[in-house]
Amino acid sequence: MMSRKNIFLLLAVIGLVVPYWFLFKFLGANGLNVSLLIQQLFANDISAFFAVDLVISIIVFWIYMVSEAKRLQMKNGWLYILASLTVGLSFALPLFLYFRERKLQNTIETTR
Repeated sequence: MMSRKNIFLLLAVIGLVVPYWFLFKFLGANGLNVSLLIQQLFANDISAFFAVDLVISIIVFWIYMVSEAKRLQMKNGWLYILASLTVGLSFALPLFLYFRERKLQNTIETTR
């Protein structure tokens, strides 16, 4: 059975690959047309619902991640913000959780 840490790592890889597959598909059809991307992102109420929900979720993640990273004395907190801005929450959250689990395991092992 996979450990929680490795499940988070697997989900981070999936969260990196799958969103970019759709982005590359869009770029292949439309090129780097940012205005079309934003237009399609808010094309209707349902897509706007998902976009706004995601933005709010990312802000919540940032607040949680910064405080949790400080509490656990994790380094490179900026990396998870960068991951959320360049890929998305589907990558940044499991990546952070992977490194959080790793930090917790190391802390437990050093206190034994």
